[in-house]
Amino acid sequence: MFLGTYEPKLDDKGRMFLPARFREDMEGGIVLTRGQEHCVYAFPAAEFENMTAELRRAPLSSKQARDWIRVMLSGAYKEIPDKQGRISVPADLRAYAGLERELAVIGAGSRAEIWNASSWRDYLAVQEEVFSNTAEEIIPGMF
Repeated sequence: MFLGTYEPKLDDKGRMFLPARFREDMEGGIVLTRGQEHCVYAFPAAEFENMTAELRRAPLSSKQARDWIRVMLSGAYKEIPDKQGRISVPADLRAYAGLERELAVIGAGSRAEIWNASSWRDYLAVQEEVFSNTAEEIIPGMF
């Protein structure tokens, strides 16, 4: 399970160090793809395979499902961390997420998310306020 927030740097070659606490779960490979809110999703390869198996169950007659699958899978890249725990973030994903040198890598349960550090701070500031003011049940039995 991916938890926490980390602040690695993106080097001039588009590489970044995975947070040390994430490396064991991702040593067998990692799939990077477009995430929602203009971040990059980073799934362990096995988790991504499980997710795509679920996607295959979506009806071909659903335009929304077809659109979502196209966006998600057309931007997917498999990476293998090097011996130092670095991965390359492809240029089109860096552009999509506005990734620059300063990054925020957050744990989001079954995946990590890679954000432009400034975009993450802005997003979090808004969402922390929404979280604090939540008055209805969003997740049954929890919130």
